[in-house]
Amino acid sequence: MFKKVCILSGNSHPELAAAIATFLETPLGKSKMTRFSDGESFVEIGENVRGVDAFVIQPTCLPVNDNVMELLIICDALRRASAGSITAVIPYYGYARQDRKVAPRTPITSKLVADLIVASGVTRVVSVDLHAGQIQGFFNIPFDHLYAMPVMLDDFLRKSFDSAAVCVSPDAGGVERARAYSKRLNASLAIIDKRRERANVSEVMHLIGDVKGKDCIIIDDMIDTAGTLCGAAGALADHGARKIVACATHGVLSGPALQRIAESPIHELVVSDTIPLSAEAKATGKIRQVSIARLLGEAIKRIHSSDSVSSLFA
Repeated sequence: MFKKVCILSGNSHPELAAAIATFLETPLGKSKMTRFSDGESFVEIGENVRGVDAFVIQPTCLPVNDNVMELLIICDALRRASAGSITAVIPYYGYARQDRKVAPRTPITSKLVADLIVASGVTRVVSVDLHAGQIQGFFNIPFDHLYAMPVMLDDFLRKSFDSAAVCVSPDAGGVERARAYSKRLNASLAIIDKRRERANVSEVMHLIGDVKGKDCIIIDDMIDTAGTLCGAAGALADHGARKIVACATHGVLSGPALQRIAESPIHELVVSDTIPLSAEAKATGKIRQVSIARLLGEAIKRIHSSDSVSSLFA
């Protein structure tokens, strides 16, 4: 479909890259990624990319450090092979939660990773639902920040819920996100007031809003250890919610997340495929994915043809 374009996949999510290539009706570019016996990554681009618009699909999910390094090496290889442009398509941006100093003598690792990406030769970045939108400012190159909301609405929420539902923010920081969903569903809004005692541990304090006898949709950007999610679900159940589902863009699902979700009153958790689901996650029966391949494919198409991407931002 395209001339002078190359879609490359890292090792972190080849299924998503293949789905994007299928949408674009263009084959994946040839590349070979291997490791030396000591664990060093090595990349070889298997075709001529001189003057080509290269798009590297690589969410920096678990194992985060390996996938970040692999992304940098692929982009460096493309830069040294004289690619016309290099766009890093990072559906899930690892280290996004380290976007500010939270205590004395701590790093801002999100900015460090941004600097590394730019230094590797990347000329543009595409990502989905950053944990903090201000991370775009860490890059001195164009950054397209996409949202999974249109996919979640069209592929799941509008088919299952109406204006009688309640969109729930699991903490104060996610109110803007939950409000955006509630406006598009014409649904009401509820907020969980939560106090975090230490990292990855949270305590639900208060529920703001009426959820008794209603279907509740917990909206979040990512689910990591699922402590916040399951605490919110428990609070909703205690206040008489009829059915509880959750939607999140990034299903990190680390540590005790799967056990917590399985034991929680959550009926279903829907996540996008910015991060591949593990076999264990699929086996729970409570978690399913919707694909953002069309969203990312459309963004790539518009970037390559120098068309506007702004209509995809919401």
